[in-house]
Amino acid sequence: MSNVLVIQRHAHLAGAVKFEFVNGRESKLAKALLTAISNQYRGSGEDREERAVAIQWTLWGKQAEHAAEYLGKGSHVNLVGRLHNNQYLDSEGREVYGVEFTVEDIDYLDSKAESEARRTRSNSAQQAASA
Repeated sequence: MSNVLVIQRHAHLAGAVKFEFVNGRESKLAKALLTAISNQYRGSGEDREERAVAIQWTLWGKQAEHAAEYLGKGSHVNLVGRLHNNQYLDSEGREVYGVEFTVEDIDYLDSKAESEARRTRSNSAQQAASA
């Protein structure tokens, strides 16, 4: 299957960005996972229905490092990326099929003040939990 372009607009993060380094071919690569939620509407008038759509995205390299540093739960973003098949054999030799969403472009929609306030609240909550 060829790559499919996916755009998720006006999304907010459902939780913290999960950041790690993974082994690449030549060195370690930065990898970040984030789950973005956006609302989708169907119908009109009294029949209008709203539902939340959550997508887990993967970011790589500097983009992953920046996301881990500047984004947190509730951050607002626009995401553009690709969807592609993932097929592999599990430990018992069975074929497993799935899809992956990889970010190609990300827009940070929060102001610097909003981002810093969210980070301060998050750090305060973490300190209170560890006390």
